[in-house]
Amino acid sequence: MLLIGQLRVGGTEKQVFLLATGLFRSGVAVDVVTLHSDGPYRDALELAGVHVHNAGFTGMSMGPMALPRNLLAAVRLIRLIRRLRPDVLHAFLYHGYVIGAPIAWLARVPVVVAGRRSLSDFKRARRWVYALERVATRLTRHVVANAVAVAEDTRRVEGIVPGKLSVIYNGLPESAFVPGTPARIVTDLPVVCCVANLKTHKGHRFLIEAVALLAARGTPCTLVLAGEGPERDALLRQAANLGVDLRLLGLRRDIEALMNRASAVVLASLYEGMSNAVMEAMAAGKPIVATAVGGTRELLSGRGLLVPPADPPALADALERVLRDPHLSASLGVAARAWAMDNLGVDSMIDRHLVLYRRLLEERCAG
Repeated sequence: MLLIGQLRVGGTEKQVFLLATGLFRSGVAVDVVTLHSDGPYRDALELAGVHVHNAGFTGMSMGPMALPRNLLAAVRLIRLIRRLRPDVLHAFLYHGYVIGAPIAWLARVPVVVAGRRSLSDFKRARRWVYALERVATRLTRHVVANAVAVAEDTRRVEGIVPGKLSVIYNGLPESAFVPGTPARIVTDLPVVCCVANLKTHKGHRFLIEAVALLAARGTPCTLVLAGEGPERDALLRQAANLGVDLRLLGLRRDIEALMNRASAVVLASLYEGMSNAVMEAMAAGKPIVATAVGGTRELLSGRGLLVPPADPPALADALERVLRDPHLSASLGVAARAWAMDNLGVDSMIDRHLVLYRRLLEERCAG
């Protein structure tokens, strides 16, 4: 059983879809459970033969009714787990494992696995977040991080012993490595593409400033942002004030097509776990400029240009290098694609999860 908050378009949601369908193709009985809502990946999972269930949790914004509704949702989830009797419950993202671990313990699931897919930056201002996480971790048999940087952060912040922690990289489908038709973006300028939700920590405002610096230096480009979020209006105003050719595409599923159209791919995050967008750009053989944060550093070490976060001049310098130097651009793209083919295939990701699940079950039975 794979447990996640919802199945809207997002990096972790895509990985749950790939893992669930891959396990199903391998002959493993798989169910996916969402805590509070579904999304586009629900239909895709059902079409692939994977059953999806909604537990019916609700946000605290519902007021006094939230608590009784969530208690009823917890009871429903316990009954569902007891009916399906999974050998392994793998919970993803903070709410997934904080809610899922104690419920799985009450439902007597043999093995509970928690996924760590981001750094702990978002937790620092709220001590109660750490307290709930520590309780969930004690009820969890194993923790899987999707990057070495995420694992190191988890070990340092939570004090998890090495034997309880593994690293399994995200996986890319075969289609990510196959050249396809580029997306239609009408411009005579080089296209710089960024795929990331429009949130403050993704650093789009620094990217727009960097693109404005590029234009002032005589290297104008069209900046394409794929994603949605609360920063949308502010970014439009900033781009208009700085004279940046900005195209906001909203949520997109045709990421491979966008990568094929891009002259360069960029990620300006202030912090990051393991970026699916960077992985997809690597598979497409694109030159990548990104901030040296989280798992991005291990993905692009020697295979992309890394710059400090929140540093528009450094970002502009790196973009200028790849846009003006075709040889550098090509060599970075070739190196990134070769590494991605060796390390980021979806089959490898699924196999490593299967090996882990089987080992944990054998240890549980032996104990």
